[in-house]
Parts: sequence; structure tokens; C-alpha cells
Amino acid sequence: YTEMINTNRPGGSQGAFSVGTNVLQFESGISYGKEKHELLKTETNGLAIDYSVRYGFWKERLEVSLMGEYQSNKVTDNRSAVSREYSLSNFKSNTLGAKYLIYDPYRKRDLEGPNLYSWKANNKTQWADLIPAISIYAGANFDFADNPFTPEAESKISPKLVLSTQNNFIGGWVFVTNIIVDRVTTDFPTYGYILTLTHATNRYFSVFLENQGLKSDFYSDQLIRGGAAALVNGNLQVDLSLTYSFKDTPSKFYGRAGVAYRFDMHDKDEYLEDKANKEEKLKEEKNKKQERQDELNLDEDDGE
Repeated sequence: YTEMINTNRPGGSQGAFSVGTNVLQFESGISYGKEKHELLKTETNGLAIDYSVRYGFWKERLEVSLMGEYQSNKVTDNRSAVSREYSLSNFKSNTLGAKYLIYDPYRKRDLEGPNLYSWKANNKTQWADLIPAISIYAGANFDFADNPFTPEAESKISPKLVLSTQNNFIGGWVFVTNIIVDRVTTDFPTYGYILTLTHATNRYFSVFLENQGLKSDFYSDQLIRGGAAALVNGNLQVDLSLTYSFKDTPSKFYGRAGVAYRFDMHDKDEYLEDKANKEEKLKEEKNKKQERQDELNLDEDDGE
């Protein structure tokens, strides 16, 4: 949980952290752009709406989410002397899943506190900063029959797994990586990655650059994204971004505008303590208890 909204937008990757317990968050965007396929001789005007509903419950480390995208294309086929136009519309994805933070190095550092003897040590990149927070996402894809944007002809439910890492560096830099294994139980499994570098120029404004790679017999691509996001207030963010494809089967160029809003019902912070910290606290409590007992015994001796 953070005092200000923490979103996965405007990039396509998932950060390692959840939205926080009792936080309901909506993220959505609308994209418009053009595609051109050199082999099929088609030109496409595409409109897409992406959406995400995220909710944190039970533990600070956990969130459940519904993520998806609806695509509507107007295609011009130029393979004959007379061009032919047709439309395609359907969901590219609908995925219900959960993400769990399995390792958080930043909570341990917060509990240890700053270096009281060196300002420089607290304000420079250290080797420990290279150790990322790590989370695992597991979800189920719900694909519809006769869908031109999905590989299977029939309705299908298939798994999606994502390993997310996140480094928060000094100076407002955040680096996120996603390793993706998708639809592995189908005839067209997809493997991919996303690398996202974000820089907060101040408390309310950030810019990002992202590279995504996809490998599948159904669809493979190399995409680059860039854009910016701005906080309107603690619970509302708006963003703008561009997406460009490196290949020409098809080439893609899309612009996207988005928004994210959260309903913040978070009531208390839950510290993510590791085993070592818990044992250390128990030891401190035991020592304090022994000290109080010694003082009590000393008072009784003085009384006698």
C-alpha cells in the first residue's frame, strides 16, 4: 500500500507489488492506430480498449485481478485490383488471476532504518539495490470461439504465468521485468518478456520507456513503447503513450490515452517482516521482559 495510487500503466508490464489490502483499483485506456501487413497487402485502422480491475485482500502481498482488451479493426485488402474492406471485432484477451509478492527487500531495509553516520550512504546506488522485489502471477485466459485475435477456433480456457521483478533505485528510477508463459496448454503457446524503465521527474509526473518481445506460431512481435503519466490527486492518474512495432508483418503504430482510479478503503498497514526480523523482535521482547523482572527483584530486595 502507498499513499498515492500505484498502477501498472501506462506500460504493459506488471509491477511486483499489489495495490494494498482493501484497495479496489480500475485501470483503462483507449488506443487508436494503424497496421500495415506487407505480405498480406492489408492496411488496418485499429481501435482498442484495455481494462484492468485489481483488488487487494487478506494479505498486503496479494491481489486478484481481471485484465483484458477489446479490439475493433477496419481492414482494407489490397491484393486485387479492387480493394476490399471488412471489419473485425472481438476480445483479444480476458484473464482472471492473482499475484503474490514472494520477496520484498525494501521492507527489510525500512525496518533496519537509515545509516545514521553517513548521508552519502543513504543517497547513492548500492549493491543491495540490484536485489529486486519478486512476485508470481497465475491466471486463466478465457478465449471465445471464432475469434480472429486468438489462436484457437473454439472456446478455450488456458493458463498464464508471469514472473515479475521490480527494482526501485535512488533518484526516482524504477525497473520492472516480466517473464511471461502464456496459453501453454494450447497448440499455440506464447513466450515473452517485458522490460520497463520508469523515471519520476517529480512527485506528480513520470516518463517511461518499454520493450516487449513475443514469440508464438500464432503471433510474434517486437514492440517499443514510451510515454508519460501524471497524478491528478492521490487516487487518480492519467497517461499518454505510443507503441511502435519493429517488423512489417504487420507494422504497428498506436497512440493510447488512459486513466487509473482507486477506491481506497485501506485502514491499517501490514508490515511484511521476514523470519529473521520476527526472531529478532522476539529476542528483544524477551530481553526487556527479563530486565523488568530483574528490576522487580531488585525493588523487592530493597524493600526487605
